[in-house]
Amino acid sequence: MDMRKIKKLIELIQSTGVAEIEIKEGEESVRITREVKAAPMMMMAAAPAFQAAPMLQAAPQAAETRSETPGKTAETAAAVPAADKHVLKAPMVGTVYLSATPGSKSFVEIGQSVKIGDVICLIEAMKMFNQIEADKGGTISARLVDNGTPVEFNQPLFVIE
Repeated sequence: MDMRKIKKLIELIQSTGVAEIEIKEGEESVRITREVKAAPMMMMAAAPAFQAAPMLQAAPQAAETRSETPGKTAETAAAVPAADKHVLKAPMVGTVYLSATPGSKSFVEIGQSVKIGDVICLIEAMKMFNQIEADKGGTISARLVDNGTPVEFNQPLFVIE
């Protein structure tokens, strides 16, 4: 795959906020994933990393490209949590949904109090919707993911104080 095409795909992801894209051309394929990394508390911003990595089976000749640029965070900054804060992490790989149906009210909002067992979000994995519940009581102080974005195992989702 041509490096110019890969660079254009990276620019597309940066400008649209899409979290992941995979393109196949014949025997070659490339998958570009945006990863949000936590920034120091003073900066109050997260810098997503963009990576185009070859699919090992289908594209042994594809090149790897990495570019870092500052971007938007979910709803609040993905700051490093203090000792009194708890980070709720994804228990599985899938797509996160912040409400039960498109257009409906979110399960939780920033500043809302939650108790253990309250539904925080849904993660769709293999066509199954799994309720993600609060594992600690407190107040939601940060949302670290956007609705409809893919999440990895153990990826931070919410900060509970």
